[in-house]
Amino acid sequence: MKKTAIAVALVLAGVTTVQADPVTVYGQLNVSAQSSDEGDGRFSELKSNASRFGLKGDFVLEHGLTLVYQLEWAVDLADVGGSENITSRNQYVGLRGNFGEVRLGRHDTALKDAQGKIDLFNDYEADVKALWRGEVRASDSVTYYTPTFNGFGAQITYVMEDAADAEDALSASVYYGDENLKDSHFYAAVAMDSEVAGYDAMRAQAQGKLAGFKLGAMYHTQENIVSGVEQDGWLLNAAYPLGKTELKAQYQTLEDDDAVSVGVDYKAGKNTTLFAWYSSFNLDVTAPDRDYLAVGIKHKF
Repeated sequence: MKKTAIAVALVLAGVTTVQADPVTVYGQLNVSAQSSDEGDGRFSELKSNASRFGLKGDFVLEHGLTLVYQLEWAVDLADVGGSENITSRNQYVGLRGNFGEVRLGRHDTALKDAQGKIDLFNDYEADVKALWRGEVRASDSVTYYTPTFNGFGAQITYVMEDAADAEDALSASVYYGDENLKDSHFYAAVAMDSEVAGYDAMRAQAQGKLAGFKLGAMYHTQENIVSGVEQDGWLLNAAYPLGKTELKAQYQTLEDDDAVSVGVDYKAGKNTTLFAWYSSFNLDVTAPDRDYLAVGIKHKF
């Protein structure tokens, strides 16, 4: 871990010395104080919600090509002394051109990417991955983005299993619109996984703006490749802005399990958000019910 921290520091230091290279240093700090009950009684804890930092950039090459890259790490601000305080996130190098964009390395699969900004409680306890499979960041992967045409585009992720007795995996999606709902007021995507992390999965999702509300919906189905057990569920959510404040609510299911979340975000500055949320999970007999209450701060740089 010390070697990793030193290497990261050297990379960051090198940014200031290579003035000719277009390098962007970015990150997000997100920490919450939580009151949690996971079935054995209530306790308090501090959580780092996918806090991260990274480097990204591009370099113009010959023949209409551009080299692109990203190196991103998660950092746990609540467990600074832990052995896994810094872990890898998306890290890749690739080429962009008239053909689209190809990325080689560690990358979110097409199915994971396809959700866009629909999950209103992403990175928190009620992140969709709490109930659903398919939130995979795949190593040994090749990712391809097609050029967009009239708002439509596609993404394919090919995952090499890196073992003689394993099967390669495939994830693919087709999407329409702007996931940030800025260039368009509607976003939709259909995605599937085949043999990804032990599951086949399919999702259909959409989000749009209507009468001041931001409304989202997702349908999800998954099948365990080994056991053959199939499960499905759905998600509905809504967000409504009131000046610098945004109110939000979300409901998610998987068979007999469900999760209900409500929250409020306050824009304290251009890059700083204060937030509070409550999530409650009603699970089947194989797991205890649980609930969480949190307040925190998120800052992007």
